[in-house]
Amino acid sequence: MYDHIGLKVGNLDASVRFYTSALAPLGHILCSKDEASAGIGPKGEPALWLYLDKGASKGAAHIAFRARDHAAVARFHSEGLKAGGSDNGAAGPRADYSPTYYAAFLIDPDGNNIEAVCP
Repeated sequence: MYDHIGLKVGNLDASVRFYTSALAPLGHILCSKDEASAGIGPKGEPALWLYLDKGASKGAAHIAFRARDHAAVARFHSEGLKAGGSDNGAAGPRADYSPTYYAAFLIDPDGNNIEAVCP
């Protein structure tokens, strides 16, 4: 289990909009923000840090967030699409991962593969 993750982003406002929308169904909120960074996570526990970097490389990371149920996975996908993410796999079973694996995938504004999973 990780304590926190930091991602470099090219447009902080677009990334904050994407992550706060996509992760709200998983219980995450915007915990802090200034002109160069933002922290998102459960209330008072930012675990995902976004750092403004105009030279950020595209698509360097894959992050999977645990969801409490299938409905939260579906809401993650729906809200992430509305907030500017791109579809990389709708909510559904992933039997090739395991018989009970249920996930959805989005590409964030910087090209990172972001997943919500309910194993």
